Amino acid sequence: MYLDPDWATSALLIIDVQNDFASGPSAVAGTADRIPGLARLATSFRAVGRPIVHVVRSYRAGESDVDLVRRAAIESGDAVVQPGTTGADIPAALLPHDLTLDWNLLRSGEIQLIGPDESVMYKPRWSAFHRTPLDRRLRDLGIDTVVVAGCNLPNCPRATLFDASERDYRTVLVVDATSQTTPERLADLELIGVRLRTVDDAVAELSVIPPAPGAHRCEEE
Repeated sequence: MYLDPDWATSALLIIDVQNDFASGPSAVAGTADRIPGLARLATSFRAVGRPIVHVVRSYRAGESDVDLVRRAAIESGDAVVQPGTTGADIPAALLPHDLTLDWNLLRSGEIQLIGPDESVMYKPRWSAFHRTPLDRRLRDLGIDTVVVAGCNLPNCPRATLFDASERDYRTVLVVDATSQTTPERLADLELIGVRLRTVDDAVAELSVIPPAPGAHRCEEE
């Protein structure tokens, strides 16, 4: 009753899918392989006018407002996904059009709108809800179901799912659009009520909801 997703009031969160984590010096194994499925998932959300939030992170060499596990490295001058670099960019296949990220806006805690139902948001820690405007944004849009996919399940996607559940959102993980999944990690998430879906599942369930006003449903190629 409280756990099953309502796709008509859902939003897709794509977590930390940036060039450095897909194919750069800090690539997370399996992330690049997930991009085609993520692109298909994003296309399906756009087709029915459901919101998409690309959640990104960034580090400036020498800064200290960083997760503890990498703080020493960043303070000493190491940095990946540095603002303004191609490594920090979102892969083009996931976007509706060419895009230049406004890092000053994003790192100030604001959301960058990139379409009528699509946006980019920066997070300073694991969870997309920690010190971000995400919860307010989702409430304003009438969202009650959070669909998560992206990079490195045991870190940021998992933290985001826990925080979403604590805020009473219905939660979905798209398993084959998320890197670093294992049976044990998925079983742990099911214990807190996360529903597991494949890209095929999500596309099929989205296809039967009424498109939002102004959305243009299209057939998959």
